[in-house]
Order: sequence, then structure tokens, then C-alpha cells
Amino acid sequence: MDFDTEKQAKIVYDSILLEFETSPDYRSSMDLKLDKNSIIITIDAEDATSFRASINSAIKWIKLSVEINELTEI
Repeated sequence: MDFDTEKQAKIVYDSILLEFETSPDYRSSMDLKLDKNSIIITIDAEDATSFRASINSAIKWIKLSVEINELTEI
């Protein structure tokens, strides 16, 4: 995912990192990497259902983090 600035990417990355590290799922794993103004998500899943659930979780966490960040910038 690309963000407008490196600062915004870092804020979102820091906000969701713990979720990625502690998410209990035995059929999939997710890795998160910050690269300038981008967050790179790698998902390794045993099946399509686990993959979809991981994607949905990642999107939910990122969306929430972005929305909260936007509220605090007002």
C-alpha cells in the first residue's frame, strides 16, 4: 500500500505492527515491511479461505489506522 508521505506510512505501520505480530492464525502468516512511503504485506496461507481472512484483517487494521490518523489531523 502506498501512502502520500513517509510520515503517514510510518504512523500506520507503527499502529498495525502489533496486530500483525500477535494475530493468532495457524493456517496463515503475515509479514509487514515499511519501505519509504509504502507498506508491503506478505501473506502465506495454506488455503484460499485463510488467505482471504488474512487480507480482510489487514485491510481492516489499515483502514482503521488511517481513519484515526485523519481524525487527529483535523
